[in-house]
Amino acid sequence: MKENFPQALKQVLKYEGGKVDDPRDPGGRTAYGVTQDTYDAWREKQGLPDADVFTISQADVAAIYRQEYWDRIRGDDLPDGVDFAVFDFAVNSGVTRAARTLQGVVGVTQDGMIGPATIQASRAYVALAVTNKRLAFMQSLAIWPTFGKGWSARIADVKAQVLALVK
Repeated sequence: MKENFPQALKQVLKYEGGKVDDPRDPGGRTAYGVTQDTYDAWREKQGLPDADVFTISQADVAAIYRQEYWDRIRGDDLPDGVDFAVFDFAVNSGVTRAARTLQGVVGVTQDGMIGPATIQASRAYVALAVTNKRLAFMQSLAIWPTFGKGWSARIADVKAQVLALVK
């Protein structure tokens, strides 16, 4: 199992660090990117009383980011790099929006829940994109009418192998 969460959290906290209570921010009172509402909801799930988000510990910050963002976007299952991109998007704009955007990019149903189909499509996306570009190139060749049937079959088989490799 990969473990990119510590590095991803470190990076996100570069953007989300500090304590803010800016009246222009719809998130309201926030510490290290955790809003008071998010902190209250998380503490309730833990069976803890409400507390001022400005008193949040770094351990609680990490637990919230892990449970409410990383785990919900299935960061440990996404390809390296995609995990961080979707995690940062989820922190900044919401888990559901980040999930739907990823799903739209990789061409699966945009239900806002990252599941096995999204994970597999994410892993296969680049390889399939290269294969599709390859097919488009071959179709542009003057000799396509002569060899196209065989090339199409070959590329279809390559796509099937890509999907088998990305289980």
